[in-house]
Amino acid sequence: MAKCMKILVLCLAIGLAVSPGVQAAEKAIKIGINAPITGDIPKVGEGTKFAAQMWLEDIKAAGGLDVGGKKYPVELVIEDNEAKAESAVKAMTKMITEDEVIAIVGPQASKQAIPGGEVANNYKTPMISPWSTNPDTTKNRPFVFRGCFLDPFQGPVLANFIKEEFKFTKAAVLYDVASDYPKGLAEYFRQAWEKLNGPGSVTAFESFTTKDADFSSQLTKIIQSGAEVLFTPQYYNEVALIVQQAHELGWKNPIVGSDSWGSAETVKLCGKDCYGLFFSTHYAAAGATGATKEFIDRYNKKYGYVPDDVAALTWDSIRIVQRAIQNCGKLTGDIKADRQCVRDAMAKIKEFEGITGKMTFTEEGDPIKCAVIVKISDKGEYEFYKSVCP
Repeated sequence: MAKCMKILVLCLAIGLAVSPGVQAAEKAIKIGINAPITGDIPKVGEGTKFAAQMWLEDIKAAGGLDVGGKKYPVELVIEDNEAKAESAVKAMTKMITEDEVIAIVGPQASKQAIPGGEVANNYKTPMISPWSTNPDTTKNRPFVFRGCFLDPFQGPVLANFIKEEFKFTKAAVLYDVASDYPKGLAEYFRQAWEKLNGPGSVTAFESFTTKDADFSSQLTKIIQSGAEVLFTPQYYNEVALIVQQAHELGWKNPIVGSDSWGSAETVKLCGKDCYGLFFSTHYAAAGATGATKEFIDRYNKKYGYVPDDVAALTWDSIRIVQRAIQNCGKLTGDIKADRQCVRDAMAKIKEFEGITGKMTFTEEGDPIKCAVIVKISDKGEYEFYKSVCP
């Protein structure tokens, strides 16, 4: 009798498990975050992580991510690439092969995004780099996308801005030859500048290597070259050193930067030496309205500082991934098939209203969007100066 009762209980349990009225919990959707949490640019990693975690809060508050009428729990798999190419590749491989993420946000900097993108494409896993502006990140890689404009656009934007704003004809460039992003952008700027002002109008094209801290030799050559403006497309940890050393050597002309200046750390490290300088970027926090202001206020309240362009672009990029997952209509549970579906859905997103602007995507996975010229005020704030659109 006891044995029969056990069998009856077991049958009831099985019946409940398969009953159509009882839904089992859906398997979690995993999204990878490949970011420089440590290394040379940890503030970039911090902004990436904070924006992604804010997004996850919203998904959890909604009871999960709705895909075809089913609510799925979402997990972020955050990996530190240490601002190194080899670490980015290792993190990418782990997230794809071990964690079985459906898509990856990051890496941010081109030095990690280019090799990371190769891994993602080889494994047919959709990846979106929020911040990498180097064309090679997405070139011939159907599984790789980006959330920012490209350097072939940014270089001419800066050259044209300097020409129109200051009427200068002679420019100098100082860049890190060992890093993909500044190396590529420096060359695009030179091409655009010489197209405007003629051959030889870049009077000094000076380089250094990652982790160099003394730029006096290069800056002396730049000053002696007769340049009227210095363009340096470097990250926040180098900008302060370059600007301060230039001023110590007697440079009094404008110094102009690119979107890599966008971190709040730039002004924190540079101080008054950077006041009044201009750089191109993806959005301006000061004077923002609508959804952009809502994001900024929420981020500022939660983390205690105004989000930089990395955080804003990460917010847009992870929401693009979200839209692609939802546009699939359903998830099969077969990770390879689901990754393919997400990739195809991302490729079909033609227009996206982001907090960093409206984006229209090309077949290569690159958005066509406007750039913003920002001026660093005498209060150290990033003020919107003008918008430049394709």
